[in-house]
Amino acid sequence: MEFIYYFGDVFTPINFGLLLIGTIGGLILGATPGLSPTMAVALLIPFTFQLEAAQGLILLGAAYTSTVAGGAVSAILLKIPGAPANIATTLDGHTMAQKGQGAKALQLSFLASAVGGVFGVLLLIFLTPVLSQWALAFGPSHLFWLAILGVTVIGSLDSKSVVKGLLSGCIGLWLATIGFDDIMGAQRFIFHPALGGGINIIAALIGLFAIPQVITMFAKGRQSQEMDVIEIEKHSILDAIREVINRSRALTIGTITGSIVGLIPGVGGQIAGLVAYDQSKKFSPESEKFGTGHSEGIIAAEAANNAMVGPSLVPLLTLSIPGSPTAAVLLGGLLIHGIFPGADLFDNHPDVAWTFINSMLIGQILMCVFGLYVASFAAKVAKVPQAVMAAVVLGLAVFGSYSVQSSMGDVYVMAALGVMMYFLERYGFSAAPLVLGLILGPIAEANFIQGNMIAAATNGTLPYFFTGGLNLFLIAIVVASIAYSAWMELRMRPVNTPAKVTP
Repeated sequence: MEFIYYFGDVFTPINFGLLLIGTIGGLILGATPGLSPTMAVALLIPFTFQLEAAQGLILLGAAYTSTVAGGAVSAILLKIPGAPANIATTLDGHTMAQKGQGAKALQLSFLASAVGGVFGVLLLIFLTPVLSQWALAFGPSHLFWLAILGVTVIGSLDSKSVVKGLLSGCIGLWLATIGFDDIMGAQRFIFHPALGGGINIIAALIGLFAIPQVITMFAKGRQSQEMDVIEIEKHSILDAIREVINRSRALTIGTITGSIVGLIPGVGGQIAGLVAYDQSKKFSPESEKFGTGHSEGIIAAEAANNAMVGPSLVPLLTLSIPGSPTAAVLLGGLLIHGIFPGADLFDNHPDVAWTFINSMLIGQILMCVFGLYVASFAAKVAKVPQAVMAAVVLGLAVFGSYSVQSSMGDVYVMAALGVMMYFLERYGFSAAPLVLGLILGPIAEANFIQGNMIAAATNGTLPYFFTGGLNLFLIAIVVASIAYSAWMELRMRPVNTPAKVTP
């Protein structure tokens, strides 16, 4: 119980002040479209140069935690995910905001984030040695099948048709191939200079979700003020707490899914919310309500997003292997202060390691408190007239896309993808499967090529990818996921009964 010995260090004036600054700043940065958790942590690293190692990590860790949760604000109110991790939150959260239940949606998201986040940090505290060895069990073949499993989730994600969902995912997989091949260096589908570096995921995310919404708002033209304004329903925090407790199944599925996905190096936490949303939908007796403003969808997605934060640091702190892009930036923060993570980190620098981990535990609670406080105020965004909202969203979309790499090329890509998505949505296609394919494409491709290289030096491709207990287990889940999605669609189709003939 060494972590208890260093627990009081979090509450020294300087450390606790940095924790508050990181938490509040992270919520603001997370709610800003285009500023992902990775970018937020990277922007704060220069401010840690003059701080002690533990103090710098407290600031970065608080920003990491609260930025993931803060992304739900723009996802719910503007339908612009603050980060890829918040994609699933838009599916039910924005629908609730359109119904005047934005405050309720935000309260549910912050409460679920706190529960999932605390559980994830407790895993980091108590099970670090065991989980680090388990994470090493995943090789290229397993990561490939894990990416394919994510693609099969596409079939039932925010789409009434499995076929259209899979087609959307295939479009995303194709978009992921644009640019230079990371392994062979081959040039693919670069028909404009803006595509030389491939499609940036943040620019794509903003374009696919924000631009169709902006076009729809402008297409409605000038409407009366009464039609523009949404009546906001009052919702108490106690009611939100009861709702989260009553939805314990979604909370459990989200927390467990996020913890598992966060632990696996290289997968990235951005798919945790999507996988948790899909699994919660499949296990829910009210699956038909998902996508219509159902609280289970928000709870599962946000619990998973923050539950993955703690486990994603397990490989980093014990094996020097970042479990996510943000963890890789945190690694840089450690190295700046001359601290090398590894098996002896907790022996050589226990004060730094345990103070940092304890601060993340307290940071989850502070994030929830501040998030609940601002929820009712932030929900008033829904009362802004659509004409004004469209202009604001368009401005944020351009700013967010340009700020990623300071490139107008990303703005052009964002606009082109947004216009394409507007027409696709009119034919029943969805943005969420497309984005998921764009995220998982590089993971699947890189691990398939690496697996082939390893297989060429061993027993061959088929034995490498289709043998072994973990491979077979993942393949079985892939097949089951496809079968279940198809079965659910067939079950929900209306049965055409022959009309009765009256004599």
